[in-house]
Amino acid sequence: MLNILVVEDDDNLSNGIRYALEQEGWSVKTAGTEAEASDFLRSGTYDLILLDVMLPDGNGFDLCEKIRKSSDVPIVFLTAKDEEIDVVMGLDKGGDDYVTKPFRLRELISRIKANARKRSLDHFRQHSQFIRSGRITLDLQQFSAHKDGREILLTPTEFKILREFMENSGIVVTREILLERVWETDGPYIDDNTLSVHIRRLREKLEDNPSEPALIETLRGLGYRWNSESE
Repeated sequence: MLNILVVEDDDNLSNGIRYALEQEGWSVKTAGTEAEASDFLRSGTYDLILLDVMLPDGNGFDLCEKIRKSSDVPIVFLTAKDEEIDVVMGLDKGGDDYVTKPFRLRELISRIKANARKRSLDHFRQHSQFIRSGRITLDLQQFSAHKDGREILLTPTEFKILREFMENSGIVVTREILLERVWETDGPYIDDNTLSVHIRRLREKLEDNPSEPALIETLRGLGYRWNSESE
């Protein structure tokens, strides 16, 4: 269960968000001012903060900066502004994401889940040396991969791609996500064929037995999925 703090001075919007999030089974606290939010933060801990930019006694940017001095809790900005400078400022202050008003509640819930997963994944990466999925094991410190105890020689890029697949087992991973996380780019400067070649070579190394089900599924028009059930 997620413990969420909503910092929003519009009571109607705040109550609507609270109701929707509680329907997801999450615990929600609401604050209408920076001072009230600061009191909640001093007395409790939260898994995620929804933070309005404009507050009666301050602004979300400054509050975000204060929070970042002592916490890495995911912060999603709620803002009526969609100008690039406001987005950049929010991220520079330490925000993780933003949602522009008016927004659909399902979109907000989706963003919350994505940021919560990201934090769990970051924590996992910091505290685990190995990733195991069926017959495949990755050693994150040695940057090595093994199948049934036999080492699989991978290039650094192939290792990164395999890591993304295994950490998101059963989940669709789009080509855009792979380009962003593996090459740390949004894609325009990477030849689309480059990713296809890496995926093909990775398959050749992992799926060395034609009679075995595919580990890496191609979902046409969507991306790829690590098929852990086939192992």
